[in-house]
Amino acid sequence: MKRIYMIEDACIGCHLCEVGCITEHSASKDPVRAYLHEPERPIARCTVEEIDGGIVSFSTTCRHCDEPDCLRACISGAIQKNDQGVVRIDTEQCVGCWSCVMACPYGAIQRNLKKKKANKCDLCPDRMSPACVDACPNRALVYKEGSQK
Repeated sequence: MKRIYMIEDACIGCHLCEVGCITEHSASKDPVRAYLHEPERPIARCTVEEIDGGIVSFSTTCRHCDEPDCLRACISGAIQKNDQGVVRIDTEQCVGCWSCVMACPYGAIQRNLKKKKANKCDLCPDRMSPACVDACPNRALVYKEGSQK
């Protein structure tokens, strides 16, 4: 299965992966409209972590684990893994207990506090490659075959 991998040495902490993700998951698919004019701006499904004041930075996103801890922790059954290995959250079924957030060893699940729902990378199913990967100017994110945990 294809997954997103991060190359820490190439990340410059620009947060464009977050912008690409928010834009892709917005109603308008336009970055300015998504940030300024949409009443429900999506939450980025990847986050840039910075250490030592930004000296070290890297993008954190779901690794779509072979044996996902988040799936086992989900009390409502909202987290499912499809036949292709993609781990997704059914937000209609999510009860906002945050068990998945606590169970994920990578910190890759975000909390949408307004909607009281969990949120994570879905690998942009309508695209050839995820928006975060395409938005990265330094190619610190790569989308390739591999296994995880």
